[in-house]
Amino acid sequence: MLVIAESEVDVTAIRAQGPGGQNVNKVSSAIQLRFDIVHSSLPEPVKERLLALSDSRITQEGVLVLKAQRYRTQDMNRMDAFSRLHELVNSVAVPPKKRKPTKPSYGAVQKRLQSKNKRSDLKASRGSKGLD
Repeated sequence: MLVIAESEVDVTAIRAQGPGGQNVNKVSSAIQLRFDIVHSSLPEPVKERLLALSDSRITQEGVLVLKAQRYRTQDMNRMDAFSRLHELVNSVAVPPKKRKPTKPSYGAVQKRLQSKNKRSDLKASRGSKGLD
């Protein structure tokens, strides 16, 4: 579990989109969170895995931009944005496991070869009948 300092995150209140009547036009309840991955205090391997994600929310400069407007209040949207940031960072915190190549068992190989021979014999027996 990685901890992100609040000083590394730039939080801005913006107007939410979508329906909501008069209130949505005068209250900035949505939150835009900007997190500079490149200049953050995260460990280098975590930074590399974050930047390697094919996520449209990560800019060319390596800044993660999250917009939270799910809730009606600014505080709830702020908590939502931070929880989504932590969720994304923690998803790449653990390095992926190395793949161990597997081999089919001896019995599986024998069974496959046996069925191939059986099919081959069947097809070979078809062709010889009609040519004589």
